[in-house]
Amino acid sequence: MKSTFKEIKGSIVAPQGFLASGVFCDIKKLGTGKGSNKGQKRDLALIVSEIPAAVAGLFTTNQVCAAPVKVCVERVKKGIAQAIVVNSGNANACTGKQGLQDAREMTAWLAKHLRMPVEHVLVGSTGRIGITMPMANVRTGLNEAVTLLDHALENGAQVAEAIMTSDTRSKQIAVEFKLGGKTIRLGGICKGAGMIQPGMSATGKRPAVTPLHATMLCFITTDAAMEAKVLRTALPEAVAQSFNRITVDGDMSTNDTVLVLANGLAGNRKFGVRSSEFGLFQAALNHVCLELAKMIVRDGEGVHRVVTVRVNGAKSFADADAAARAVANSPLVKTSWHGGDPNWGRIMDALGYSPATVVEEKVDIGYSTPGSRKILWSLKRGQPTKATFKQLCAAVAPEEFDLHVNLNLGQAGAVIYAADLTEAYVDFNKGDVSDPDSLGG
Repeated sequence: MKSTFKEIKGSIVAPQGFLASGVFCDIKKLGTGKGSNKGQKRDLALIVSEIPAAVAGLFTTNQVCAAPVKVCVERVKKGIAQAIVVNSGNANACTGKQGLQDAREMTAWLAKHLRMPVEHVLVGSTGRIGITMPMANVRTGLNEAVTLLDHALENGAQVAEAIMTSDTRSKQIAVEFKLGGKTIRLGGICKGAGMIQPGMSATGKRPAVTPLHATMLCFITTDAAMEAKVLRTALPEAVAQSFNRITVDGDMSTNDTVLVLANGLAGNRKFGVRSSEFGLFQAALNHVCLELAKMIVRDGEGVHRVVTVRVNGAKSFADADAAARAVANSPLVKTSWHGGDPNWGRIMDALGYSPATVVEEKVDIGYSTPGSRKILWSLKRGQPTKATFKQLCAAVAPEEFDLHVNLNLGQAGAVIYAADLTEAYVDFNKGDVSDPDSLGG
């Protein structure tokens, strides 16, 4: 299905009928980490559809969730939205009743000035936890941002910048494809570099197999026409194999949010979940989400190597997922990746303490270039192979490689896109209490 669409420019403003803007209004009161010390970086943004749109969303399953998440969870249930206001520099999390009031005020202000129902306005925040929003600055920013709304390509880029915190680069993508004879566009932006291991759900409730999860924010727009219930079917599928498959440091944010708006201006006939049109849309959404998710891992705080952990031969998906996450989040495994050390002993140890069923005498461990079927096995049936240390070192030397684990106990598998753990990550996140600007979120 991937060949049925092509990547284009414009991200969130590529689809018809979407406007955007981003401004600087100095929202950050205290540091949100060294990565946010970028001078007058934009920190407030708007995404607006010219007409009401179908909406779907997935949110953090952290039991401590931010005020904007609480607002969005309730409003997304109604299936209609038209605008999103989002800020960086302040997470508006653990801010009590005042935080909830501030999040609602942000949406109410925008609704009033754009003349739309307040229930149709959503909100997102990212930054330091536990600091109340500087609402005077926010109001100033909103005043300016509304006047700058436009569908120009640079406006989409402004929003991608405005949502960044410790990110070193913006993350954007858009695709174009045919659906029912009409040209459909779908674009997205995201942010995230640390505190990354999303495991989002539609309600914020934690599913049985969902892991805990920097803040990861993603906003997707499309001009495809569809009912909200169809969008609510497509989004979890796309997120399950993208954002919920990544980890940088194994930490879950209070603010993780993915929102998608579909305004129907492409003029296609609406479709159901059993149609071929749905399959095409799902493939495009899957591609956009996965590419954005991989951008997050590659831009992870201090990241030097990106490793795709592929576990197969598990008794169940739950086992495969648990085994993959144990390996991907092990500090010892991650530091060995950084050092270029093919230390399969650490991998075996992580597999052994995971909740997955593991039989030492059946485990295979190997390495390959990304996506390749040509695997250099370091371990077969629990025993070292004849592969030399020099060969294994060469296999894990590239900045990206695949780690293959076969438990040889069943047919289930799972994939996690992971990163190494570096001195740079520690230095980046340890902070300096004598310098508040260096403190992370």
